[in-house]
Amino acid sequence: MVADDDPGILDVMKIMLEDVGGYEVETTTDGESVLEIQHDYPDLILLDLWMSGINGSEVCKTLKNNEETKAIPVIIFSANRDVGIISKSVAADDYIAKPFQMSDLLAKVARLI
Repeated sequence: MVADDDPGILDVMKIMLEDVGGYEVETTTDGESVLEIQHDYPDLILLDLWMSGINGSEVCKTLKNNEETKAIPVIIFSANRDVGIISKSVAADDYIAKPFQMSDLLAKVARLI
């Protein structure tokens, strides 16, 4: 699953992850819908740090504090220069700074799935 409030980024990431990585990808433009998932959890979640409503760091904290979802790998991505520090503080499994190379993202996804 990929969550980002920019539909253009979602389209590109979905195409690349499906066509190049061979993954089945669901997308959403808000953090609330990530937290509404029940029982049919994704294998991995890619979260933009800055989204309207509930931002990526809050979504990650909530997921990692829930017994049912804490084992789902989360990668936070952002143009924020402190993305590494923020990701660590919310127990994300990894992070990637925007702009990034798709090959780097695919490598991180493959490592965590």
